[in-house]
Amino acid sequence: MDPKNKPEVIRNRTTVSDLWKKEDWLAVWIGVVLIVIAAIAVISKAFDFTALNFSKWHLWEDVPEKSSLLGQFSGAFWGKLLRTFLVLAVLFGIGIKLQGEKLRKFWPAFLGLFILAVIVRIVSAEFTFNRYLEWAFWALIIGLLISNTVGVPKWLKPAIRTEFYIKTGLVIMGFSVLFSNIAKFGLYGLGIAWIVTPIVIIFMWWLGTKVFKMENKPLVITLASATSVCGTSAAIATGAAAKCKKDDLSIAISISIIFTILMMVFEPMIIRWIGMSQIMGGSLIGGTVDSTGAVVLAGNALGPEAEQAAVLVKSIQNILIGFIAFFVALFFATRVDRQSGQRVGANEIWYRFPKFIIGFFAASLVASFVILPIYGSDNVGAINKVLDQYKNWAFVLAFTSIGLDTNFREIIKKMQGGKVLWLYIVGQLFNIALTFLAVWLLLSGNFFPVPELDSYSGKKAEPKTVEAPAPANTVASEEAQQLPADTISASEALKALESKTQ
Repeated sequence: MDPKNKPEVIRNRTTVSDLWKKEDWLAVWIGVVLIVIAAIAVISKAFDFTALNFSKWHLWEDVPEKSSLLGQFSGAFWGKLLRTFLVLAVLFGIGIKLQGEKLRKFWPAFLGLFILAVIVRIVSAEFTFNRYLEWAFWALIIGLLISNTVGVPKWLKPAIRTEFYIKTGLVIMGFSVLFSNIAKFGLYGLGIAWIVTPIVIIFMWWLGTKVFKMENKPLVITLASATSVCGTSAAIATGAAAKCKKDDLSIAISISIIFTILMMVFEPMIIRWIGMSQIMGGSLIGGTVDSTGAVVLAGNALGPEAEQAAVLVKSIQNILIGFIAFFVALFFATRVDRQSGQRVGANEIWYRFPKFIIGFFAASLVASFVILPIYGSDNVGAINKVLDQYKNWAFVLAFTSIGLDTNFREIIKKMQGGKVLWLYIVGQLFNIALTFLAVWLLLSGNFFPVPELDSYSGKKAEPKTVEAPAPANTVASEEAQQLPADTISASEALKALESKTQ
């Protein structure tokens, strides 16, 4: 071959210093530090490492046991608030410093962002707000109100690090994704979650790029992943792999959150109207509702067996996040972004791969095959209970940052004449239809035996047609509502629900 005609090899240099200078790796180390400290604190019982979590409070509701916001402001409250701030400020501050930025600008800005995050947590813990709209909505609203009215002050901008916060949260989330959940639902869950999901992604990619002729391909694949997997978490992971811009990521997440709220309310109603069994209805919810927290709430509206089936399907589906991010990075490096006459080397694929996904997988493997066998499910659940709040705080910081970094005028421009919205709507309808087909084939009893899931009362749940939703203020519902969208630990949700047998 003539050297002049030899394909150019795309190379981006990877160095050892990336391990302590690049944001992806720093997110991994921060996540690891938090997981290790939480594990030591729980297993040794030597010290308290819990982060601040606002309990549900009532503003205007007339309920028998009405709790006020001021009643939470005790000595323990201020201690946990200070601990939460210091842990996050120090760890993220070290990460910022290692990236070559100035702490004297970051720490005051982070304090301001943390105060906004506290406001978000307070508002989203109010009984009515908490019942109908999750924290992610309020984080976006507060951030958007500031950015689109008075504007974001210059001194606050050094702390607006959306990807850094949410990558760290995803690493922590990995500890809650137990591979043992596959065994709980076996091939049924795999068939619903692992076969349907890739088909939906491929369909939405074809629809967006070939039918709608959308040129913003990172946005298309990010929206496809958010629709087919689990909303925000999948959007962040896939967006990083596809080099999605912040504004595009904000659009994908905003659309996902809006429709998650609608589906959480109306999908259980439609399932009851159709007369599906609890196990079928719960599995359909688990495979189609984007947010894991919303999955728990929607499943609970159908009944205990539906709730367990929904959580199991969503848990199995969440395991796909890392795999999808890897294949998206590979696909974009070798196909989408490759220019004519260029050849992509293995180093380029590694350079583009979101390294925080390695932390996600590592945390999941350690929890599944090290901590769980040695220390038992009780300790794993207790560790996750501690980690959940740090994960939640990281996500609150991230969503508030998204709101602060988003301008409505820019969003309207990015909608491409409504194509983005139509891509989500058509893709989600296809997702629901395909998931329903998989659920009917596997769980209707016409082709395969219907598995018996243990109910939360300790007895086998009787397969029956769902008649009426469970009260919205049941224990399971209240526990689920206190956890943010896309961040609720599946193992912790199951553990809390199974604790009713105690």
